[in-house]
Order: sequence, then C-alpha cells, then structure tokens
Amino acid sequence: MNFAKWQGTGNDFVLLEPQGEEPGAGPSGRDWPRLARALCDRHFGVGADGILLVLPSDRADLRMRMFNPDGSEAEMCGNGIRCFVRHAVERGLVRPRDGRLRVETGAGVLTAELLDEQGREGWVRVGMGRPRFAAAEIPVLAEVEPPIRNLSLTVDGQIVSVTCVSMGNPHAVHFHARPVASYPLEQVGPKVETHPLFPQRVNFEVARVLNRELIEARVWERGAGATLACGSGASAVMVAAHLHSLVEDRVEVRLPGGTLLLEWDGEGEVCLSGPAERAFTGEWPDERT
Repeated sequence: MNFAKWQGTGNDFVLLEPQGEEPGAGPSGRDWPRLARALCDRHFGVGADGILLVLPSDRADLRMRMFNPDGSEAEMCGNGIRCFVRHAVERGLVRPRDGRLRVETGAGVLTAELLDEQGREGWVRVGMGRPRFAAAEIPVLAEVEPPIRNLSLTVDGQIVSVTCVSMGNPHAVHFHARPVASYPLEQVGPKVETHPLFPQRVNFEVARVLNRELIEARVWERGAGATLACGSGASAVMVAAHLHSLVEDRVEVRLPGGTLLLEWDGEGEVCLSGPAERAFTGEWPDERT
C-alpha cells in the first residue's frame, strides 16, 4: 500500500488513496481504525497524528476521511485538509477551478484555495465554516445560553474555565495568564478530553493572548494527544478570543509547530491559512494490516 507523509505546521498525516475499497471494517473493505493505529505508531509504524483517506465524492471534488492514532474517526482537521488539498493537486487527482476546490468532510463541504503570493508559497487557505455555539451542537452537557463562555470544569479538584466552540468538531478553550509552555497540558488535557460534560470527548486548547493580533496556544487533540499544531483548534482559539473581545478580525495563532493565520468577522465562516509540505512517500506492507 503506497502512502505519502505530509505535515502542516508540524501536524503530520499519512495520506492514502484507497483503490476500489469501501472504507470500513469487514470483508468488503479494510479495517481503517486498525490501520490508523498501526501507521500512526511513532515507534513501530510511520508515525503521524492521523491518517487521511482520499476518496471520491458526489458532493464535492473529493472526500476526506480522517482517523486518529487511537483509531477513532474525526469529523475534520484544519491542518489535515490543507495537506489533503496539496497532495490531491500534486498527484493530479483534481484540477482546481480558479485555484479553488471543494472537499467533503464529516463537518460538511469546505472550500480550499491555493495561495501563491510572495511569502505564502505552499500555503492553503480553507474556509472552515461557521462556528457553532449551541450546547447540543458542540456537544456539551450544559444548560446555558450560547455562546458558552467561562464554563467551569472540575479537574482533579481544580477549576478550569473554558469557552466551548464547535468547528465541526468540539473544542474547549482555556485562556491562561502565563506562557502556555508552562501549562501542564499533558496532565490536564486527557482529563478535559474525557470530562463527563463532553459526551463525544473534546479537543482542549490552552491559549494566551499576546496582543490583539497575536495569540500563543497549545492543543491536546481528541484521540491524538498533544500535537505541534491543530487547525480547527487554532480556529476555535481565535473564535473564543473574539467572543471575549480580546482580538481583531485577523489574528496569528502561534503554535509549537509554527504559526497559522485566522480570519473571522464575528458572523461568517472562519478562514484558516497555513503551509502544507510533503515529507516523504513510502510503501506499507499489506501483511501488517
């Protein structure tokens, strides 16, 4: 099985092009959750934050499915979709119209645009859709009027205050007064992810607003753990900061793996821009899956 390894600001993915196989476990298709666990293993596999399946679509130019390292399926991924788009274009799987193409995801059909301006070569801009704030849409088990700001979670006897946002997948954003590098993400992250208030688990972001155009953040991704970057997480951070009137409509979010550009006017869809780079290609032996 041939694969390509891509990364977007350090968020890395294995891309696969199933040929005549309906995704899913069973005699008619591969066990994709099992394959994701094997491929994403950083010691015995290729190593990645998830696998992306490049599939045909009757609603868009292509369809993207994503499986996390633990085998769970994610609705979408902002860094992943940028890698997906560049891979598809480089492979000649699709021809953009006016530099744009449409991708079907579990969060709906999203539009991506290849950026060629100076300083942005290799970048992709993705319309991430409108953020959702209702408790049932995130989902979060909280009977409060949206948007859900400063929701108190009890974690190991301590209160963690979060703002809840759906970017097609659930996010809980915590604003921190000190540098995010000092935050105990590896201890707090898994407990917020599996907190009983989040029936489908949640992505957890810790963020510090440096000024009205710059935020630093770290992300604990649902099903993946701490990652160098997360596109939907950066989007949620920007939206949450906007809800608290802390930032302008155009913000850079600085993550351990690099910086992403976010745009949101408070009403329409969030736009995410960032790089996507192919690391290498290879072949995975079928007998290992």
